[in-house]
Amino acid sequence: MRKVADCRDYPSESNCTLMISGEEDEVLRAAAEHAVSVHGHTDSPEFREQLRSVLKDEVPQHA
Repeated sequence: MRKVADCRDYPSESNCTLMISGEEDEVLRAAAEHAVSVHGHTDSPEFREQLRSVLKDEVPQHA
């Protein structure tokens, strides 16, 4: 199951609208890099586990 991280679920001062989707490990890595570079978070194993816990299953889009 693909996962999604969506900044719109967590309002910020920058009003970020980025949404990342893919395999869980890909999304976790990209979301952590984004959170550090854009939102000023500190990357750590604890932070990545926190991110992992809020990932959502991607809802398939049918044509």
